[in-house]
Amino acid sequence: MSSSLKIGLFGIGLDTYWPQFPGLQTRLQGYLQDIDAQLSAIHPHLINAGLVDNAEKAFEAGSLFRRNEVDLIFLYVSTYALSSTVLPVVQRAKVPVIILNLSPGAAIDYETFNAMTDRTKMTGEWLAWCSACPVPEIANVFSRVGIRFHQVTGMLYDDPLAAQEIREWVEAARVMHTMAYNRLGCMGHYYSGMLDIYTDLTQQYAGFGGHIELIEVEELASRRRDVSQEDAEQRVQQFHETFDVQADCPAAELQKAAVTSLALDRLVADYGLGSMAYYYKGTGNADNQAAIDSIILGNSLLTARGIPIAGEYEIKNVQAMKIMDTFGAGGSFTEYYAMDFQDDVVLMGHDGPGHIAIAQGKTKVRPLQVFHGKVGSGLSVEMSVSHGPVTLLSVVEKKGGGLLLLASEGESVPGPILRIGNTNSRYRFPIGARNFVNRWNSYGPAHHCAVGLGHIYPKIEKLGALLNMDTIKI
Repeated sequence: MSSSLKIGLFGIGLDTYWPQFPGLQTRLQGYLQDIDAQLSAIHPHLINAGLVDNAEKAFEAGSLFRRNEVDLIFLYVSTYALSSTVLPVVQRAKVPVIILNLSPGAAIDYETFNAMTDRTKMTGEWLAWCSACPVPEIANVFSRVGIRFHQVTGMLYDDPLAAQEIREWVEAARVMHTMAYNRLGCMGHYYSGMLDIYTDLTQQYAGFGGHIELIEVEELASRRRDVSQEDAEQRVQQFHETFDVQADCPAAELQKAAVTSLALDRLVADYGLGSMAYYYKGTGNADNQAAIDSIILGNSLLTARGIPIAGEYEIKNVQAMKIMDTFGAGGSFTEYYAMDFQDDVVLMGHDGPGHIAIAQGKTKVRPLQVFHGKVGSGLSVEMSVSHGPVTLLSVVEKKGGGLLLLASEGESVPGPILRIGNTNSRYRFPIGARNFVNRWNSYGPAHHCAVGLGHIYPKIEKLGALLNMDTIKI
């Protein structure tokens, strides 16, 4: 069970100013409280260390953030402040920091300002507007000591662009936190010879954190034996309510899939899984083959519940699916199906489970006499991703180690699909199908990727920044 995402907030100032410019400290503290309110409206778990204006308070703030295990810090630059009031906070917290360089308004009222007769008051007024002043100093120090930082530059009020950036940073931090606590199940083994999907599990730990649980297929098969007839019948009813079950689906196959679906739910609950990758040949063991043959409907239900399931033991791609789903975009398993040069689209889909929550209409269930390239036969799902803007994401393992996030924004468009009992859609990209395929492949991703609704690359880019992971947009 993961704890909640916690965000740290502090402002900076210079205590030397307060006796020199009466009212300045109170004014800046008011600005900080307004930022607190904005952030709290986005995410409630906020740790506000207040206005840090000397080195002693900086160490105290850093300790406060460490004790509360914050995942991300927002640093509000209210006026000029010494870098020595900033560095101890961030050094002790050891988490990513977002510098908020936010002016109180669009511009100083120069005429009113210059009409002031008291130059001390004029200086105090200017200091309330000079948030940009110390940012280069802070950036210099952060760079020289090796602290990763990011910036939001804009206005404190009535600035939709700055507000959107802040929201995206919070959402990216929420995904980072979810991945850090996610329990990923790996059931079965790799598809023999599919070399691109093989991955270094320790590299996944290094990139995302979390926990990986290796699970035997027998654990699913044994749980199938504990499912009651009554529960199975109720699950069949749920299938009819959730899916568009085609008339040629045998009742025995629906019953078999229902038993496996309930067993999957128990397996996921027993291990506390937030995602799972699976594949198993199933030959030579009737119980194991029965479990794998009938797994697609149950895995589709789990994926729709926010527990993405990837076939072919595609661990990298289930990480991408989890990222997309945590962003609220979905995240369905997909690969190239064909090129349509006439309509300038790429057909993409996959056999096995789909993210039925992002489907165009109701997902169909069809019987298949053979699972192509795999053992057995049974029920499968056929769906297209909802028409409209989409984002593709692949977690790529780089040559020599390390991960990168490869993404592209396109559109799911209507048109003919292949009605073969698989997920499949038509995608159009601004650079054209031919250029998209060439550029996407040039980065060496595995042949699978995740697709979700909406154009969310700015959020993915921020997630990559928080994870210190390269991010590429096609």
